Amino acid sequence: MPNILFDCERMKYPNTGLYTFCQDLGAAILQQAQTNERLVYYMPPKLGRHFGTNAGYIWQRSLHKFYFRYKEKIDVWHTTYQSSPYRPKKGTPRILTIHDLNFLHEHKSKEKEKKYLAAVQRSVDEADQLVAISQFAMAETLRHVNTRNKPFHVIYNGATVQEFPGFDAPRERPSRSFLFAMGTVLPKKNFHVLPCLVKDQELELIIAGNINEAYRDKILVEAQQHRVLDKVKIIGPVTEQEKYWYLKNCTAFVFPSLAEGFGLPAIEAMHFGKPVFLSDRTSLPEVGGEAAYYFHDFDPGYMQEVLKEGLAQFRDTQKAQAVREHAAQFSWDKAAAAYLKIYRELY
Repeated sequence: MPNILFDCERMKYPNTGLYTFCQDLGAAILQQAQTNERLVYYMPPKLGRHFGTNAGYIWQRSLHKFYFRYKEKIDVWHTTYQSSPYRPKKGTPRILTIHDLNFLHEHKSKEKEKKYLAAVQRSVDEADQLVAISQFAMAETLRHVNTRNKPFHVIYNGATVQEFPGFDAPRERPSRSFLFAMGTVLPKKNFHVLPCLVKDQELELIIAGNINEAYRDKILVEAQQHRVLDKVKIIGPVTEQEKYWYLKNCTAFVFPSLAEGFGLPAIEAMHFGKPVFLSDRTSLPEVGGEAAYYFHDFDPGYMQEVLKEGLAQFRDTQKAQAVREHAAQFSWDKAAAAYLKIYRELY
């Protein structure tokens, strides 16, 4: 019976895209695995047997970055993050998922860029097959990393939003119609350009996600300058129930990010047939396609016009169903089937 190790080390950081990737893809792969295939999850101990008792577990330790011994024979090792320091024994077939090279878009020093690229290059060198989560992520990897002509695939992420129809108790209940943004509150998300959208409008802005306090303050300074401080709420990480409520009830989802390997929150919003407004940077045009509206720059007057015209067009063309159909293309079941195909080529 082949043992397939699925690296969930990044699940030690809740409310992040990598947590969602590991949780949802890991569950879908377990569901689709054949009876003669055994999944072994490399997990933070605090999460326990997160995927149930029908799987194996190896508990993550920081020491494993330097010295990693395990008793089980691993036939395929799936490294789910491009810069992971956790590696299998030499000779173990390995698949590597590359999410992004976002550090190239974050105005880091050349020394830091060089350090991060070296970590990705090492992971690529040790992998047998490579996967990118978007065509953009693949193209950027090929431009900056020597993949040595290894097999390289694109497997899109899925987007599964849990629904809680009876839930009606969000921590921050808007008093009027609202725009919703979701993601780690960091400069690369570019959320500070959003307060202008609620100026002179009967709209509020709700921003959810893990908070970097310095960047939160920058967003609030922008809100003050536009005199909308009372209409901008940065609420921190939300539960699955709260995420459902905000996505279900928002007027539109706004996501002006400057650096994305995929852009999962946009697809989650489309699941509810919502108008979605994105930046035109990195992977977002690929993932949003014609179902989304785009900010080509971040001038306040221009952004206000894009929002106004987009909402009117969305309403007049009754676009909600087309948006839902676009979101339905992105399935964790499809992703799991594609990854299992690669596993079976390796063991």
